[in-house]
Amino acid sequence: MFEILLCSFVFIFGLIVGSFLNCVIYRLETKESFLKGRSYCPRCKHILSWKDLVPIFSFLLLKGKCRYCQKPISLQYPLVEFFTGILFVFTFYQFLSTNPSNLLILLCQLSVVSCLIVVFVFDLKHYLIPDQIIYPAIFFSLFCQPFKIWNLALGILPSLFFLMIILISKETWMGWGDFKLAILMGIFLGWPKILTALFFAFFSGALIGLVLIALKKKKLKSQIPFGPFLVAGTFFAFFFGQEMFSFYFQ
Repeated sequence: MFEILLCSFVFIFGLIVGSFLNCVIYRLETKESFLKGRSYCPRCKHILSWKDLVPIFSFLLLKGKCRYCQKPISLQYPLVEFFTGILFVFTFYQFLSTNPSNLLILLCQLSVVSCLIVVFVFDLKHYLIPDQIIYPAIFFSLFCQPFKIWNLALGILPSLFFLMIILISKETWMGWGDFKLAILMGIFLGWPKILTALFFAFFSGALIGLVLIALKKKKLKSQIPFGPFLVAGTFFAFFFGQEMFSFYFQ
């Protein structure tokens, strides 16, 4: 029962952080500071009150419309809040089962998860992975697990494959943001989870790409942001990577 209460608290905390992440995503788009200034409606610019900012519940009570201009609110806002809460609970639950004595590791893991959520949404919308998010995430990832130089080196090694693709294609197949994200993944996940993450990312990216081409939503030469697939692969490997890796070799 105590564990359930803790997970409920972590979920609510994740909802609040998710609301802040929505602010970060929007202000990265408008090149505003997300550390100062009150929240406002992106459509009518009206300053929002506290009752407009309650995660998920405000969206439901307002029926997905701004209280002041009645323009639709993007589904991005409740979805980011909800999945941030879910991912925080998964991260906390895994922390309890591995290294519950070091709270610094948990805080750094939650920070990296938050950064990855921003990368997922921002790259999906703008085909760009912002340095303002990726560099702090790399810093926090250094403290997400007990430091082992060989694990760190092997984790970063696959990012050289990304570097090779960038240099050969002259950034037409993959961008520098993906390379930096691969470095983050290697540090955060370590070896061998990074392999699981990359396999998941490339496989799901190819599958979704083929589906979009079949549905005539994309063409063979159309651009598809790879960052969201890398982020999804990171989450998959972080929570289930060791089990999948063991299952494969068994």
